[in-house]
Amino acid sequence: MSEETKKTEEQIEATEVKKTTAQAETTIAKAEKPTEETIKEVKTPVVAEQVTEEVEAPIVEVVNPEEFLASFDWHKFEEGIEAVDEDNLKAFEAALDGTLGLVNEREVIEGVVIRKTDREAIIDINSKSEGVISLNEFRYNPNLAVGDKVEVLVDKREDSTGQLVLSHKKARVIKAWDRVNNAHETGEVVNGFVKCRTRGGMIVDVFGIEAFLPGSQIDVKPIRDYDQYVEKTMEFKVVKINHEFKNVVVSHKALIEADIEIQKKEIIGKLEKGQVLEGVVKNITSYGVFVDLGGVDGLVHITDLSWSRINHPSEVVELDQTLNVVILDFDDEKTRIQLGLKQLNAHPWEALDESIKVGDKVKGKVVVLADYGAFIEVAQGVEGLIHVSEMSWSTHLRSAQDFVKVGDEIEAQVLTLDREDRKMSLGIKQLHPDPWTNIAEKYPVGSTHIGTVRNYTNFGVFVELEEGIDGLVYISDLSWTKKIKHPSDFTAVGDKLEVQVLELDVEGRKLNLGHKQTNENPWDAHEDKFAIDSIHEGTVKDKSDKGLIVSLEDGVEAFVPSRFIIKEDGTKLTKGDTDKFKVIEFNKEFRRVVASHTSIFKAQEEKNIKAVQQKADTSEKTTLGDLGGDLAALKKKMEGK
Repeated sequence: MSEETKKTEEQIEATEVKKTTAQAETTIAKAEKPTEETIKEVKTPVVAEQVTEEVEAPIVEVVNPEEFLASFDWHKFEEGIEAVDEDNLKAFEAALDGTLGLVNEREVIEGVVIRKTDREAIIDINSKSEGVISLNEFRYNPNLAVGDKVEVLVDKREDSTGQLVLSHKKARVIKAWDRVNNAHETGEVVNGFVKCRTRGGMIVDVFGIEAFLPGSQIDVKPIRDYDQYVEKTMEFKVVKINHEFKNVVVSHKALIEADIEIQKKEIIGKLEKGQVLEGVVKNITSYGVFVDLGGVDGLVHITDLSWSRINHPSEVVELDQTLNVVILDFDDEKTRIQLGLKQLNAHPWEALDESIKVGDKVKGKVVVLADYGAFIEVAQGVEGLIHVSEMSWSTHLRSAQDFVKVGDEIEAQVLTLDREDRKMSLGIKQLHPDPWTNIAEKYPVGSTHIGTVRNYTNFGVFVELEEGIDGLVYISDLSWTKKIKHPSDFTAVGDKLEVQVLELDVEGRKLNLGHKQTNENPWDAHEDKFAIDSIHEGTVKDKSDKGLIVSLEDGVEAFVPSRFIIKEDGTKLTKGDTDKFKVIEFNKEFRRVVASHTSIFKAQEEKNIKAVQQKADTSEKTTLGDLGGDLAALKKKMEGK
C-alpha cells in the first residue's frame, strides 16, 4: 500500500469516529430513547469501499484511540441512555416517597370515605384508584359518614379487573391486638358493641375482636335480663388477656366499682347498731334477703322479715323493692351486716288482747306443720303450738298431718300462756269430752265389740274402738289353733276385727282385748277326741332336726319327736307321708299335742311278749325247755322284722 493511500484511510476513519461521537452526544442531549433509525445509523459502520468518490479530508482533532476506547460509555452506546449514579438513584427514590399512587400490599394505611351506597363505602387512599368495602365491615359503627377517616388494609393493588382491593375488617384485626394490649396495660376505657348473648355472659366487639363479658361483670347488682344490653354500645375496661388462645375478657362493672368503693367506705364508717337505712332488695334466697345499702350488702334473715311465720321471703318482699331496714349487728370488719325488717314495727305480742287467759277458746289459721305438732296464728305475729298429743284423746299417737293441714281455720283451747317469754300452747282434744270418763260403762270386761286395726307390733295388734279408745290384742290372743309368728300374718292395718274386753285399767288408760275369745275354744272338744293313747291318721306337714309336724283332724297339728318317726320296716317317715299316729301327750293350756308312729307297732310287740309270758305261767305241761324254745322263736321273729 502506498503512503498516500494509507493517509487517506486514516483521515476517513477519523472522520467516522467524529461523526459517531457527535451522534452519541446528540442522543444523550435529547434524554430520550433513541429510535431504531438512529441506532442503525450509529451502529452501521462506514467502510472505505463505500466511498466512491474522492473527497477532500476536513481538518479534525487527532484523538488517541486507546484513550478514546478506555473512556467510551458502552452502556450509553447500547441502551441509548446514560447510566445513572447509585447515589442519584437513592436520592430519586427518596424524592418519590409519599408521592400519590404508590402503596404496598398488606400495608395498613388510613383512607377517607368519599362516598356511601346502600351496600358499600368508597374509600380514597390517594392511589390511582379508589377501593370499595362492604358496609358489613362497619356494622360496629352505624354512624359512618362521608369524610370519616378509616383504617384499611391493602389486600391487592390490582385484582384481575385492575381494581384496588381494600379491607377494613382485616386492618382492624391487625391493629386491634395492639390497642387491646395497650388498653389493658394503661387501664384505658374502651367502647364495645354488644353483639349477642352467650352462656354465662355476652359477646362484645372491641376493636374488631370478640371479647367476653361475664354476667357478673355487667353491673354491680345481679342482671336478670341480658337481652336489654344486646346491640348496644357501652364502655368497658379490659381486665384479662390470654395471648395463647387469643381470648379477651372485659368488664363494665369495673368502671363503676371505684365510685362504689368510695361510697362503701363512707357507709361502713358510719354504721351503728340500731341505725335505720334505706336499701334495695338485691337477691332473694330461701334463707333470707340481701339488701344493697349503696355499695354495701346486708342480709335480712327470714326470721327477721316478719313477726308472722312465713315459708319463703318472697311472701314479704320482691326484687328491686326499696325498703327501710335496721342494723341489728355486724362483724369487726363490718363486712357481714345483719339487718332486720320486722324490728321497725312493735312486737305483736304487745298488742295481744290482755283478756285472753288459760282455758279460753281461740280461733286461728294453721301456718306451719311438723310431725310433732302444728303452729296456729291466733293474731298477727302471735302463734301457739298444738302438740300432736293434744290433737286427740287417743294414746296411739299419729302425725299432725293426720289431723290438720296448712291453711285450715281451727278452734283450740289455750292450755298455757307465757306473755313474758311469748309462748302459748293450745289443744284441740279439750274441746271434746274425754272418752275415758265413762269407759267402764261403755266397754265392760267381757263385752264384745268391732274395732279397727290401727297398728301392730311384734307382740300384738292395736285396735281402735272409737276416737281416743285403743286396746291391745296380744299375739297369743289372736287365734286358738294357728301359731302366729307376726300379727301381719293374721291381719292388716285398717281391717275390722271383732274383739272382747279382757282387762280394763281406767287410771292407766289401758285396755286389754282378745280376738280368739269371741269364738269357742275348740280345745275343749279336742281334749276328749285326742286323748292319750288315741290313734289318728295324719299327714307329715313339715320336717326338722327335732322331729315332724303332722296335720291331724279338725286342723290340729301334732309334734312327733325324731325317735318316734321309725316305721315297722326300719325306715323313717318323711314329708308328705300319711300314716297313723298315737297321741302320747296332750296339753290344753298350751294347745300342744305330741304323737308317735313307732309306738303303735312297739305296743303290739310288747303285747305279744306279755301274752307268751302269761301262757308260760298258766300251762302246767310246759317245760322250761319248751318255754325257752317259744321265746327264742319269738325273738328270732322280732329280729327278722
